[in-house]
Amino acid sequence: MPDTEVTFEHIRSAAERIRTIAKRTPVMTSRSFDAAAGVTAFFKCENLQTGGAFKIRGASNFIFSIPKDQLPRGVVAHSSGNHAQAVAIAARAVGAPATLVMPEDAPRSKLEATRAQGARIVSYNRLTDDRGAISARISAETGATLVPPYDHPWTIAGQGTAAKELLEEVPDLGALVVCIGGGGLISGSSIAARHLRREIRIFGVEPAGANDAYLSFAAGKRVEIPPPETIADGLRSPAPGELTFPIIQRHVEKILLVTDDEIRATVKFLLMRLKILAEPSGAVAAAAALCGKLPSGLGRVGIVISGGNVDYEQLATF
Repeated sequence: MPDTEVTFEHIRSAAERIRTIAKRTPVMTSRSFDAAAGVTAFFKCENLQTGGAFKIRGASNFIFSIPKDQLPRGVVAHSSGNHAQAVAIAARAVGAPATLVMPEDAPRSKLEATRAQGARIVSYNRLTDDRGAISARISAETGATLVPPYDHPWTIAGQGTAAKELLEEVPDLGALVVCIGGGGLISGSSIAARHLRREIRIFGVEPAGANDAYLSFAAGKRVEIPPPETIADGLRSPAPGELTFPIIQRHVEKILLVTDDEIRATVKFLLMRLKILAEPSGAVAAAAALCGKLPSGLGRVGIVISGGNVDYEQLATF
């Protein structure tokens, strides 16, 4: 695979590669959500995915692509939680030791779930430490393979399998709405969606407090922001990826922003009215629809619920 290219054929191959570990998650609908949002929504429920989030798609495609003779040296990755858990699950499936670099303030549920998979956790301070440097040092010292959370063709191709499944099940969507952290999910999803339905409109959504992709999109170049402050812990990347940002520029029509209060309201709506448990990061795309951020007249809209790993204590405050 070329270092900077991801095609639909790569996504198709990834779907076959990961089928033993990644679920084909259900697509759900809700009349009450449609009435409140003014669209006909089709939710791709990655909160019901292995590990509770879409991240298993990219992590397993990456780890299953590593040459077998390199696996005994292990893998290393950095993540606030969902990618960490996914890497730990995929590494365990191939018998590779895993080290995860996770922030000290990562949600307890994500820390515990990652540790339960047998991974070694190295903690860091989100405000003062460089997680990339820590991961690179561990890789250099141990020979472990770095598993990027978003900025690698193998990761992007794996994440794109979510939209491939959605469009295969609901082929006549007018729009696709996806959250943006580092950009792996929306990059892979946009490639898959454009291949399967060329005229589809694609919208990215970020928390207002983590608006690096929004600023980058407006500036026409990657913009880095200080460590973001938002309840959507999975979307705190300070800048979009070097590989993902050009894909976003090519396929995404607009990037929308939602506030933390709008995210909280959407998590509550999804849980109380649809019985869908979404973590704050996982509810961001739905928040854009529910809170009137999408253009009018979209009709049938695919919305990715990207994850459902939320601490009970946090959920009780919504």
